[in-house]
Amino acid sequence: MSDASFVLYSTPWCGYCHRLKSQLQREGIEFTEVDIEQDPASADIVEQANGGNQTVPTLVFSDGTALTNPSVAQVKAQLGL
Repeated sequence: MSDASFVLYSTPWCGYCHRLKSQLQREGIEFTEVDIEQDPASADIVEQANGGNQTVPTLVFSDGTALTNPSVAQVKAQLGL
């Protein structure tokens, strides 16, 4: 996972995803993005984190924890920033 400490699972049409991505980029927080429509295996990961639902944005951190549709403050707290 390069320098990113989490993977952001999203879809191209998700407004919440676009908003969170721009906020993270503005804060200089690096992440790896995966489009669950292009990568069916990643949709399974999202479902596991969300009780069977394909809810995006879902962030999965290097320690295995996940956040669904978090605020930037929640992401920063999870990263210890």
